Parts: sequence; structure tokens; C-alpha cells
Amino acid sequence: MGKEGFLSPKAIGNRIKAKGLQKLRWYCQMCQKQCRDENGFKCHCMSESHQRQLLLASEDPNKIMDNFSQEFKNDFIELIRRRFGTKRVQNNIVYNEYINDREHVHMNSTQWETLTEFTKWLGKEGFCKVDETPKGWYIQYIDRDPETIRRQEELERKKKQDLDDQERSAKFIEEQVRRGQGAKVNDCGDFTLSLRLTLCLPLPLSVALGPSALKAAGSVKRKDAPSTSEAKEKKKKSALDEIMEMEEQKKRSVRADHWLHPGIVIKVVTKRLGEKYHKKKGVVKEVQDKYTAVVKMIDSGDKLKLDQSHLETVIPAPGKRVLVLNGVYRDTEALLASIDERKFSATLTLDSGRMKGRRVDGIAYEDFSKMA
Repeated sequence: MGKEGFLSPKAIGNRIKAKGLQKLRWYCQMCQKQCRDENGFKCHCMSESHQRQLLLASEDPNKIMDNFSQEFKNDFIELIRRRFGTKRVQNNIVYNEYINDREHVHMNSTQWETLTEFTKWLGKEGFCKVDETPKGWYIQYIDRDPETIRRQEELERKKKQDLDDQERSAKFIEEQVRRGQGAKVNDCGDFTLSLRLTLCLPLPLSVALGPSALKAAGSVKRKDAPSTSEAKEKKKKSALDEIMEMEEQKKRSVRADHWLHPGIVIKVVTKRLGEKYHKKKGVVKEVQDKYTAVVKMIDSGDKLKLDQSHLETVIPAPGKRVLVLNGVYRDTEALLASIDERKFSATLTLDSGRMKGRRVDGIAYEDFSKMA
């Protein structure tokens, strides 16, 4: 028999057991004491200290339960705010991280009997956005901090201003095109009028005007012709310069925090669904709430509902069709011209919209994806 003491195997084993989480059924919230087995919990319930705590709780049991509920709610919301922010996450994931702390308030001492009931209460009170899916309840923290609200308003104002600049640029280009078409029509009308005047002359020009008048007219035409062409070139150059300036302003990227789009090919990067779906490709069939996609897997044909944080874009071979998902050319179809592996970007040739045929460099991998 080994000698009983601090370094005995039994004492070491007891200390190891005491460090980890124990069964919830053998925990006393009133005394904040964790017992390791049923016999220890029974002895604790018969102890004088436990009986004294029960007498104190019996004076106002509702107040004790409200205190525990308030502490549980505050710690749970603080964990969501600090760990996940405003991301959409499953309630079981948050709860499992919450109970990793040995000193946490247990749910059986609060006014809520189940995690589902507590999740519904959070949505009803306006602390979080909650929604039920086939895989369980999801929660999303609502940040009501004045500084955060002010920052979001500034971002919305900036996005609106960028969109106004885009609309202004598009109207300016349309006006330039319309003016160019009007100039062509006027040139054709002047040519027709001069032709009619020539045909209406009853005599040849040499007879009617004489050689001296013809020489003077020819010299005037030779002098006027270059000046007219130079004026047109200057006018064209000035319009082109204005368009180029507007395009430079348009290059200021208008980015969004969501990029999902129906009809694109994506890859599943989360491991929570198992090896069956990890690193497998699928096609986005439907987008819900901007951040959630209904994906049909290519290999198995299964349909999954996934968050965009669990997905990534697919880069095809050069020459294949892609869809731009973010930036200035968002929702524009294009052809993949080349890939720059050092800069993690690609060169695209736009294949739709007003900029069709334009070649764009430096499009990041996460800003476009293969089309199904």
C-alpha cells in the first residue's frame, strides 16, 4: 500500500478530477460547490452550511432566482459581444464556450429551464436576432452602442454618396454619347445642304465665278479645312479627358460585407459538417438575408443552408466565365484572362454591361467566382 499524502496517486487523481468540469446534477448553486459523486452531493445537502443557505433563500426565493438569472444573462450576452460580435452563430456553440468556465452560473438556477427558452427570450427582449433552422437556433447580437451606431450611419452615408457619384458618372457618359451622335447628324446635314446648292447652280462654277474667284474660294477652303478638323479634335480630346477623369473617380471601390450571389460555384471550408462536405464544391441556388446561401453540392446533390463565413470563392482556369461579386464591377459577368499568384489577384475581361470588352487588372480572388 502506498503512503497516503499530497503526492500519492489518489491525491493527484483527485486534484486532476477537481480541475475539470463535473456533472451538473451534483452542483449546488446556492453554496457554489461542485461534488464529484452522488454520495458527496448527499452529504453536502445534509451539511449545516447548506441548510443555513436554504434558510436564507427561503426568505425571498424570487429575489435569489432573479439575481442568478440576471448574472447568467449578462455573462452570456457579454460572451456573444466579445467573442462573436454581430456575427450569426448557433446558440449551442455559444453555450458550450460559456460553460467552459468552472465558475459560471448554471441554467438550472435561473428562470429558464432550457437553452431554447432562453434563446427565445433574448429575441423577444430585443437583445439578439434569433431564427430557427433545421440545424437548430441561431442568434445574432444587436449592438446598440452609440459609437457603433454612429459608425454604421457614416458607412451608410458614404455608400450612398458613392452610389450617387456612380449615377452622376453614368448620366455624364450618356450625355457625351448623345452629343457625339448629334454632332454626326449635323455634319451629315451640312454636307447635304452644300450638295443641294451645287446641284442647283445653272452654270458651271468656272463660268459663273471666273478663275480668280475659284482660286480665292479654294484658298479659303484650304485655310478653313484644317481649322475645322483641329477644332473637332480638340473637342473630342476634351470629352475623352472628361470621361477618363470620371472613370478615375469611379475606381474608388464600393465594397460590401456580403458577396453571395445565385448561380456561382463555391467551396465549403468549414469542418463542422464533417469530411463529407469539407473542401467540396457546390452551386448557390438561393441567397437569404444577404449572408446565408442554399447550396446544392455537386458531388452528392445534397442541399445545405450555409453562412457565407463557411464558404469561399472558386477560381476557374483562364478563359472560363466568372461573376464579379464585390467592388465597382459587382454583378458583372467576365472572362478570366490571367492569374497573378504572387498578388493573389486576376485579370478579367468584362463581358456584360456598358464596359463590355474592357480589361480590368488586380481583381482579388475573393471578389469573383466561377459561374455554374
